[in-house]
Amino acid sequence: MKIPRLVLAGTSSGVGKTSITSAIIHGIKKRGYSVQPFKVGPDYIDPTYLSSIAKKDTINLDAWLMGKQELIKSFVRNSKSSISIIEGVMGYYDGFSGDSNYSSTHHVATLLKSPTILVLDTSKTARSIAATALGFTKFHKNSRIMGLILNKIGSKKHEELCKKALEPMNIPILGSIPKTSNSLTSRHLGLIPVAEQNKIKTKIEKIAKEISDSLFIDKIIKIAKNVPDLQKINEKPKQKLKTTIAVALDSSFNFYYKDNLDALRREGAKLKFFSPVSDSKVPSCDGLYIGGGFPEVLGNSLGKNNKMRKSIKDLAEKNMPVYAECGGLMYLTKSIHDGTKKHPMVGFIDGETKMTKKMTLNYTKGLVCKQCVISNGSKKLHGHEFHFSEITSLPNDSKFAYNLEIGKGIKNGKDGLVLYETLASYGHLYFDSSNYAKQFVSNSVKFSRR
Repeated sequence: MKIPRLVLAGTSSGVGKTSITSAIIHGIKKRGYSVQPFKVGPDYIDPTYLSSIAKKDTINLDAWLMGKQELIKSFVRNSKSSISIIEGVMGYYDGFSGDSNYSSTHHVATLLKSPTILVLDTSKTARSIAATALGFTKFHKNSRIMGLILNKIGSKKHEELCKKALEPMNIPILGSIPKTSNSLTSRHLGLIPVAEQNKIKTKIEKIAKEISDSLFIDKIIKIAKNVPDLQKINEKPKQKLKTTIAVALDSSFNFYYKDNLDALRREGAKLKFFSPVSDSKVPSCDGLYIGGGFPEVLGNSLGKNNKMRKSIKDLAEKNMPVYAECGGLMYLTKSIHDGTKKHPMVGFIDGETKMTKKMTLNYTKGLVCKQCVISNGSKKLHGHEFHFSEITSLPNDSKFAYNLEIGKGIKNGKDGLVLYETLASYGHLYFDSSNYAKQFVSNSVKFSRR
């Protein structure tokens, strides 16, 4: 299959990848093309910025979570637009470990046989920028770097110095972006999700438009089109409608992989979305999915919605299949203490959530060792965890479905708290890496027949 595509990589985090990727999407769309955005890594926040510009859901690509074949399948399956644009993560070669490029942006570019444009932060440097660029192009025998973008240019003279230094490399410079006061706002887990504030969406649209004027969009499109074919994929036929799963989705819970939702649909689930913040109860359903997000930020609103909290607790205590990840886990506990105030939560899990100052950030690896809502047990597990909280005061006889070889989990390397037919974990999973979606749908069908 001929899929025009391009990877946007950086020398490190914070070089402006998200803003520049958004600008490239804006510029390509302005020329009449449709764009499908992708994001390397287990990131839920940056994709919301790309989606707001592309007007399409951004798809995550992570070799650790998905595996090689599932990553390629997801890319091909979702690349239905004119051009696919892939934003990298961290530095170009940063991945699972320090001695390989596994699960890095370069790894993804290699799997997808994609050309790469490297973003260089030129602030506080001039001729030395060439040494950085040379290192990135020569570090791996096939860097796939086909162009450079210079960001944070201080003046015309500064731009000339950088370009002169880079001339001997004979790699096209596809944009020189002046240093600006416009920047995206961050918080404890990174950028603030677009879903929380309309003004963020307006700001990224303004930044994307401004930056696109400093890019050679036509040359970028030409590079994206000059790519080798990718192999066609064979998809399993979509199952007929079997069950209904309610999905919590609002400004508090919005950390979902689109592929996970699509996997549930392929297995025969109808998805009903609802808001734990503003709705009074869970819609009629046979299963419940509460993803991650920032329940601590809207703790006051969540705590005041007594009807919703009671609705969820009642369903969980009736043995409805419930799958909750990170923010969903926190919401199911008795309370969240945000550092200033304690907010009452669902109270289904006999424990409390306490926000911490230390971030837990890991890929996770282990075994699903106990039958639960998404597995019959004895499954290898690859996931990730990303939070600033801990669960305290859990009963000593709490049961866990995951034994982690890598990762912290809820307690002592154990994750996936099992209670009734609920599975609640700090870890996030990619459903197509196993038969998680099939099992979740199957258990929801069983519940509907009771």
